[in-house]
Amino acid sequence: MAEPSDSVVDVVYEKLKLMCAQYRLMPGERINEGELAKSFGVSRTPLREALARLYAEGLVSSVPGKGFFCRKLDVQEVFSLFELRKAIETAALTLAVERASDADIDALLTFLDRTGPEAGNRTRQELLELDVHYHEELVRLSGNAEMLKALRNINARIQFVRWIDMERRDRGQSQKVHREVLLALKARDAQRCAELMSTHIDRRREDIAGALKDGYAQLLQLE
Repeated sequence: MAEPSDSVVDVVYEKLKLMCAQYRLMPGERINEGELAKSFGVSRTPLREALARLYAEGLVSSVPGKGFFCRKLDVQEVFSLFELRKAIETAALTLAVERASDADIDALLTFLDRTGPEAGNRTRQELLELDVHYHEELVRLSGNAEMLKALRNINARIQFVRWIDMERRDRGQSQKVHREVLLALKARDAQRCAELMSTHIDRRREDIAGALKDGYAQLLQLE
């Protein structure tokens, strides 16, 4: 039997990653490999390779002899991921103070101007994607590719919680803090950058339990 091409595995991986990040499968639900392979129009081989990658990244769980499962919505796990996110982003800002060019900082300030402080008629998913873009670009300014890679994994694992949180947050206030961080970065004030980002992420982390509760309720409505 021919080995599946990397492109097939990659396509299946991206589809599954989105499904798992957005909990299109119920938390704790066993993943039916046969049904998914059929719906994707592929054999089980690329599907299993994609599932193995997602397991390594913490996006699915596995039970020996029983297969793969959609991961549970665990408050402590999400809390720990937010702590890790804060550690990475504050450390990245310290590096960015030394490494980021004024032009790159100005480009991110322009992004904030272009996307504006108001939600407008954007969907929650669109607002989340804008927020993720800002934070990932900020870490990119550190020049540390491994930090960015780690942040992307964290963002995928907390995507559902952040999506729920979009209904709760004050976008205007968040955008204000985003701008203050960039101005502190341009002023090369590492301490101010770290303080602003730490407080910003902590405020989101404090809402985890409520966001998870709302998330469960919305998932049950979709069953």
